[in-house]
Amino acid sequence: MTAFIIEYMAPLMFVALVLFLLLGYPVAFALGAIGLGFGILGVELDLLQAELFQALPERLFGIASNETLLAVPFFTFMGLILERSGMAEDLLDTIGQLFGPVRGGLAYAVIFVGALLAATTGVVAASVISMGLISLPIMLRYGYDRRLATGVIAASGTLAQIIPPSLVLIVLADQIGRSVGDMYAGAILPSVVLTSMYFLYVLGRTMLFKDAAPPLPPEARTLRGFRLLRRVLLVLVPPLALIFLVLGTIFLGVATPTEGGAMGAVGALILAGANRRLNLTMLEQAMNTTAKLSSFVLFILVGSTVFGLTFRAVNGDLWVEHLMTGLPGGPTGFLIVVNILVFLLAFFLDFFELAFIIVPLLAPVAEKLGIDLVWFGVLLGVNMQTSFMHPPFGFALFYLRSVAPAKEYVDKLTGKMIQPITTGQIYWGAVPFVVIQIIMVSILIAFPGLVTSNLDHTTIDPSKVTIELPPSDMDGDDQGEAAASDEAPDDGEDATDLENAFGAPSSESDKAGASGKTPDQKAGEELEHLFKQ
Repeated sequence: MTAFIIEYMAPLMFVALVLFLLLGYPVAFALGAIGLGFGILGVELDLLQAELFQALPERLFGIASNETLLAVPFFTFMGLILERSGMAEDLLDTIGQLFGPVRGGLAYAVIFVGALLAATTGVVAASVISMGLISLPIMLRYGYDRRLATGVIAASGTLAQIIPPSLVLIVLADQIGRSVGDMYAGAILPSVVLTSMYFLYVLGRTMLFKDAAPPLPPEARTLRGFRLLRRVLLVLVPPLALIFLVLGTIFLGVATPTEGGAMGAVGALILAGANRRLNLTMLEQAMNTTAKLSSFVLFILVGSTVFGLTFRAVNGDLWVEHLMTGLPGGPTGFLIVVNILVFLLAFFLDFFELAFIIVPLLAPVAEKLGIDLVWFGVLLGVNMQTSFMHPPFGFALFYLRSVAPAKEYVDKLTGKMIQPITTGQIYWGAVPFVVIQIIMVSILIAFPGLVTSNLDHTTIDPSKVTIELPPSDMDGDDQGEAAASDEAPDDGEDATDLENAFGAPSSESDKAGASGKTPDQKAGEELEHLFKQ
C-alpha cells in the first residue's frame, strides 16, 4: 500500500481535490488542506523533505505583493460603481429606442449594451443582473420569446469574461506568465467575432420566427429625430471615453493594467458624480463587495500555491506533462482534449477555480508543445465563458433566475397579466449560446491568428545573437611599454587604456598607414560591427 501511495501520489492528490470539491468544501481551504496533508504524508514516507515548506512564507509574501493582481479590485470597484450609477439603465433605454423599430431591436440593444458594459465593468454579475432587471420586463411586455429573451441577456452578460478589462484575463495572464496587455490585445478580435455571432443568431432567429422578437410599437418609441440623436451622444460618449482611458492607455503602453484600473475607478466615480448618483451608501456597498471578491481571489491563490508546492514536489507536473504530451494529434489534439476537460470541469467549478487549479498544470505543457501561451490563455478564457452559461450550474443563469419574475404579475404600463419565467426556459434559452461559444472555441483552435495577429512579434532569438570582442594583440614590447607607463604615468595614459580596451595595439598607427585608416576609424568600424550583431 505504501509503495502504491508513493508511486501514484500526484494522481491521488488530484482525485482527493475533486472529492473535497464535490463534498462542498470551499475551494481555497480544500486546496490548502490537501497540499498540507499530502505534504506531511510525503514527509512521513520519506518521499519529501520537511524543508520543502520553508518556501511557503516567501511564496505567500510574493502573492500579497503581486501588482498585477491589484488590478482585480480596481476593475471590480469600477464596475460596481458604474452599475450602481445607472449607466446600464440609461444605455439600455437609449439603445432600445434606437433599435426599437427593427424586429428583434431590444435583443440587439441588449447585446450591444452587454458588450459596452463588459468593456467598462468587466463584472458578469453586474451586467446580467442589470440587464435582467431593466430589459427583461420590457421584452416580456412586448411579446418576446422567453427563451430568446433570457438567453440573450445571460449570454450578453458573460461577454465580460472575454472583452477587456476582463477579470479572468488578468488572472490567466498571472498564471501563464504573460503580460495583461498582451492578453487584452489578443482577446480584442475574438470578442468582436463572438459578439457578431450573437447578432447573427438573433438575426437568423427573427427571420425564421417573425413573432419571436417583434419591433416596438410606435407608442413605445418616445424619442425620435434630434432628441434621439442628442440622447445617444450624451449617453454613449462618457462610457466610450472611459473605455479609451482604461484600455487605450494600456494598449499604447502609457499605463500598466493596474494603473489603468486605478484610472478607471476614478473615472467611474467622476461619472457617478456627474449623474448625481454618488453617495456614501453606494460607496460602502461597492467597497464591501470589492473587498469580498478580492479576498476570495487571494485565498484561492494562497490555497493553490500550497497545493502546487506539494504537487510539483511529488513530480505531479511531470505526470501531467507525460499524460498530455502523449495524446494523439500533437498540439491540436492537446488543445481539443484540454478544452473538453475545461468544459466538463466548468459544470462544477467557476472560472477563478479553473484558472488557479488547472491552468498552472497545463500552461507548461502547452509551452513545451510550441503553443503560444497568449493564444492558449485567450482560448481558455472563451471556454471558461461557458462555465457561466451551461446548465445546470451556470452562474449567469443563477443571476438571471434571481431577478426574473417567479410569479405572474400585472404590467404597470399595459395592464396585461405577465406569466412568470420558469427555470427550464432560462436553461433552454442558454443552450444556443453555449453552442455558439463552443463554435467560437473551435474557430480559435483552427485560426490562431485571430489572437496572435494583434500581438507584438518582435522577438530576439538568443541562439542567433553573437557578441564579438576584438582580440588583444599586445606583444612583449607593448607590455613592457604598458608596465613602464604604470610606473611613470603621463597625460596619454587614458588614451592608451581606451586603445587597449578596443584591442588596438600600440603600433596601430603603423598598420593604419598600410590600410589608410586611423585607429579611431577602425575602432568605430569595430563598434558598428558589434552593434549590428
